[in-house]
Amino acid sequence: MTKTLRIAASALALSLAAFAVAPAALAAQGQGGRGFTAKDMVQLERISDPRVSPDGRYVLYSVRTMDYAANKASMSLWIADLKARMAPRRLAISDGGASSGRWSTDGKGVYFISGRTGGLDQVYRTDVAGETAVQVTTAPFDVGAFKVAPDSKTIVIAQPVYPDCPTLECTKDRLAAKAGVKTTGVVFDKLFIRHWDTWADGTQNHLYALKLDDKGVASGPAVALMNGFNGDAPTKPFGGDEDFAISPDGKSVVFSAKIAGRDEPWTTNYDLWRAPLDGSSAPVNETEGNKAWDAQPSFSPDGKTSAWLAMKRPGFEADRFGVMIREGDKTRELAPTWDHSAQSITWSSDGKTIYTTAEDVGQTRLFALDVKSGKVTALTGPGHVGGFGLGGPSIVYAQDDLKGPAQLYALSTAKKTETPIKLTNNNAEALAGVAMGEAEQFSFPGWNGETVHGYVVKPANFDASKKYPVAFLIHGGPQGSFGNLFHYRWNAQTYAGAGYAVVMIDFHGSTGYGQAFTDAISQHWGDRPLEDLQKGWAFATSKYGFLDKDRACALGGSYGGFMVNWIASQWKEPWKCLVNHDGIFDSRFMGYSTEELWFSEWENGGPPFAPDTTYAKFNPANHVADWSVPTLVVQGGQDFRVPLEQGIATFTALQRKGVPSKLLYYPNENHWVLKAQNSVQWHGEVLNWLDQWTKGEK
Repeated sequence: MTKTLRIAASALALSLAAFAVAPAALAAQGQGGRGFTAKDMVQLERISDPRVSPDGRYVLYSVRTMDYAANKASMSLWIADLKARMAPRRLAISDGGASSGRWSTDGKGVYFISGRTGGLDQVYRTDVAGETAVQVTTAPFDVGAFKVAPDSKTIVIAQPVYPDCPTLECTKDRLAAKAGVKTTGVVFDKLFIRHWDTWADGTQNHLYALKLDDKGVASGPAVALMNGFNGDAPTKPFGGDEDFAISPDGKSVVFSAKIAGRDEPWTTNYDLWRAPLDGSSAPVNETEGNKAWDAQPSFSPDGKTSAWLAMKRPGFEADRFGVMIREGDKTRELAPTWDHSAQSITWSSDGKTIYTTAEDVGQTRLFALDVKSGKVTALTGPGHVGGFGLGGPSIVYAQDDLKGPAQLYALSTAKKTETPIKLTNNNAEALAGVAMGEAEQFSFPGWNGETVHGYVVKPANFDASKKYPVAFLIHGGPQGSFGNLFHYRWNAQTYAGAGYAVVMIDFHGSTGYGQAFTDAISQHWGDRPLEDLQKGWAFATSKYGFLDKDRACALGGSYGGFMVNWIASQWKEPWKCLVNHDGIFDSRFMGYSTEELWFSEWENGGPPFAPDTTYAKFNPANHVADWSVPTLVVQGGQDFRVPLEQGIATFTALQRKGVPSKLLYYPNENHWVLKAQNSVQWHGEVLNWLDQWTKGEK
């Protein structure tokens, strides 16, 4: 590192020092305080989506704030000056609601989404001061995502339209006519008929281009970029602006989409499509040769190289995402032996480095990949990096862990080993005097003698002389992880705060331990992960003497809920009670009633009517006769991934068997419990259930 760069790095550290000092109130966070509760959790400010200005001077980010009494969250935009010694400030334009903040190419303006005018989400623009806003778009429908071209002459927005409509007005007129019809029957002739938590209405997300004037305001008619295209961009249900990219020359857009043909529900063949921004020709498939998932297109700053994420196995949603590079007519995978699944792509300003996040043995780290050599460097340590931004010499990332919610940290690209500077201290007052349980990662020999990892979280205000009841949490996915992160639905600290020790096992099938480890669960839902859970429980209870193995309950959602139903017959001896949230009861019927069929078909070896599948082999419904452990069942009425009948069937079986049981039903929640007051109720019911069977309390 040169002397000049040392001085620059030192100056950056000094200028940000004010942000790194924690308030005295945080000193109380730890032992001796009250336990963390679900109400604490839902009322925390949530930091996300850091975006660094092109020159590296500022970071723009979102803060979600909850009005608990109103049961409603609001979004605001904040900005921190990475050079000046001052605390971050909230932009005044946030008073009307603001999210998805994005810098203009020159770094002097900020584009964002707000519903402040007429109730429709539109794109607005402000300056760095953030005191006034100018409306950029007047689209007829909510703008779901947007991007401004590098030359600042065009904005691309997403609109929900009928794919056969040539104009936005056509969709608007058709919706108006539909609203006047009195009949309620809906005719479907193909799947999807519903997806995640929404019934299909015939519309798709399509991209439109609008010219921007000298003031950055859209003018002229919207140009359809996907006219007649049968598919969604951004993808449903969770796609955003990462699903499309505008070329540096401002002439075309590349987007990730899947043709919505008859096979849409059972294929993962998302491709990258290129369309001219002037709408002069139809989109062209640029990844037709790959029948698996292609996602997140991105261009190098000079436009000579493109990159994207790609899977290799069709039909497998949890395959490894590799980083693909295309230079001219040559395509290669960057770092093909790096056994991690990349989550995003961000180019350095010189085009020599790609930054991404990936799960890594119970952590989620920020990595730098050298574009030429493929060398991979980890930039962050323990914890969970939930998002990051890059501009000039500055990287800013949001990181949380098992002991606390996300804060922002800054690094300089001048030295990849630099100590990060803490920028924010959100929730310091809310967490003052709150005791968090200490977490420790452990490992043990699991299935096939292979190393399996897990976490134990001590109760708040831990006393080594005592034994504590245990909440044994089983994660969903199943290709997921209960790693070192601050979860907002399955938060270990809500149990630690109620006096429970927590044990979490990343069984075979979990992500972040190499693709072979993730692959190991497919068609083995009931044997390999069960063995890991059993061995992990035995290891934890032998290693940690404070775990009371005679006062323990197992809890899980989604796949974790399936496993709860499975261990109800296969491994019921240790458990005083069980909690099943949106878990599978009948594996075969799940294959006929869920929406993304590719998932159940890959995991079971084919559709339910095919021979030699595992639907019957690992089907909880076939073993109800052996159920006897008291079970709380939780089910969302808008859950189309694991439909309502699965939860009702679980509860019906328990009641018919005479097993002590309760059903907690949410008619307005999907696969997750997202509403703040519902979340507090959920935790209250769950903890009461645990208390009843482990502490003898009602």
